[in-house]
Amino acid sequence: MPSFIVADPDAGRRLDQYLCDHLSHLSRSRIQQLIGSGHITAESAPVKASHQLRAGDVIDVTEPPPVALEAAPQALPLSILYEDDHLVVIDKPPGMVVHPGAGHLDGTVVNALLHHCRALSGIGGVERPGIVHRLDKDTSGCLVVAKTESAHRSLSEQFAEREVRKIYLAIATGHPRFPHQRVENLIGRHRVHRQKMEVLTDGRGKHAVTEFFVEKQLGGDSLVRCVLHTGRTHQIRVHLKHLGHPLAGDRLYGHAGAWPRQMLHAWKLGFQHPVNGGALDFTSPVPADFRQAGVDLP
Repeated sequence: MPSFIVADPDAGRRLDQYLCDHLSHLSRSRIQQLIGSGHITAESAPVKASHQLRAGDVIDVTEPPPVALEAAPQALPLSILYEDDHLVVIDKPPGMVVHPGAGHLDGTVVNALLHHCRALSGIGGVERPGIVHRLDKDTSGCLVVAKTESAHRSLSEQFAEREVRKIYLAIATGHPRFPHQRVENLIGRHRVHRQKMEVLTDGRGKHAVTEFFVEKQLGGDSLVRCVLHTGRTHQIRVHLKHLGHPLAGDRLYGHAGAWPRQMLHAWKLGFQHPVNGGALDFTSPVPADFRQAGVDLP
């Protein structure tokens, strides 16, 4: 269990900022999780992440072992866009769950990756092999997975600091009157329907920003290019509903209609390589169901 004694120059600093400098193997979000769960104390007392330190304070840190994940390797097909010793970028098909959970204990991206890579990183208090970010089951496209702990930390920090370039393609219902719209508000859990998120106006929720560019009309619907500046749960789906043009095929925020799935595709993904710092940019080919709807982008 590491302990730290706060030196004079660090007096007045926030606890979470201080620990980010002293616990380089942990991400900022993981440190905040540990503070919130009482595994980090100041002077033997639980404190908040914003706690201001005093010279001489003793900071104790305990990190519980990760919760075991029972996931077996499975020889499932994977479309790989890029791979090296540190990470792999896959083109996730629609209908495939990323991580095992209730109702989806196998047949997931993690099961396939465990067979393909044999060893993946686990981080964040749960053995979630390699998973840095997620896509909904019915969302297709680019997904980056870390092979090592150091790569996982670097990629997680890039996502947290909004340094990752994320562009999605969406088929939205109806014909938006705007060619370009920036949506910036707060998103949080729905007060009644706990599986849903919603735009909040009472100060609760997390800051969410999406830019929408209407590309073309597709019959009664529209192809929209979505640039994410934050990465909140269901962000594009919530913002399209907020604009009055729910995602086509979205049973949770609109209605399925005749669409085979929610029509959302993680088209482009860009980030810095976690080891050499080089720029990496990936494009997932437009899937067949988008092309059948009239999408002709390369």
